[in-house]
Amino acid sequence: PTPQNPSLLSFDEVRTFFHEFGHSLHSLLSNCKYRSLSGTNVYWDFVELPSQLFENWTLEKEALGLFAKHYKTGEKIPVELVDRIIESSKFQAGYQSLRQLNFALLDMSWHSKDPQEIRTVDEFEKSVTSRTRLLPEVPGTNASCAFSHIFAGGYSAGYYSYKWAEVLDADAFEFFKEKGIFNTEVARRFKEHILSRGGTEHPMELYKKFRGQEPDPKALLRRDGLI
Repeated sequence: PTPQNPSLLSFDEVRTFFHEFGHSLHSLLSNCKYRSLSGTNVYWDFVELPSQLFENWTLEKEALGLFAKHYKTGEKIPVELVDRIIESSKFQAGYQSLRQLNFALLDMSWHSKDPQEIRTVDEFEKSVTSRTRLLPEVPGTNASCAFSHIFAGGYSAGYYSYKWAEVLDADAFEFFKEKGIFNTEVARRFKEHILSRGGTEHPMELYKKFRGQEPDPKALLRRDGLI
């Protein structure tokens, strides 16, 4: 802040704030006997559900209207601007999904194949990514050599969790939208079966208790405007 202007947030910063608040609630509302199973101490492919779920409210007019205002005039964020923000969030969604699937397949292939069967990095990458590669191959690039996530970043055989978390949060938010994005009963179910339970049960069992069914991957495709 300055003497003339307060600290303001960009839209990306607002989304980040909501994201991290989801992680915070996962810990604050935890009600577990053992610390090692509380809060965010859950399966790696489940930890981002609360955080990514909360991001969805930043793309809802009803939610933005509660706080998004001009800092001088107090005028609420224009509906037209919100519409443009929502549409821009879907830009190249298909490409981004395929890119993440490409990385996930490459990661899982490296960690599930016998190293003795891999002749060269080039041949291996070409074979694994043939179904998900959109752009022509650039010989000698060896993307795996720069893919630090899966060798030194803690995501070995777990990079898929990024996309899987999107499937979970998209399906969970559809439940909220069906009942109303501020529906207290759905919120109570999310608190009781997800936020308070930590890693005390298998994630899928917790999710089904909250949602009443397994997650539908098509929810993500619908949110991204792909179907």
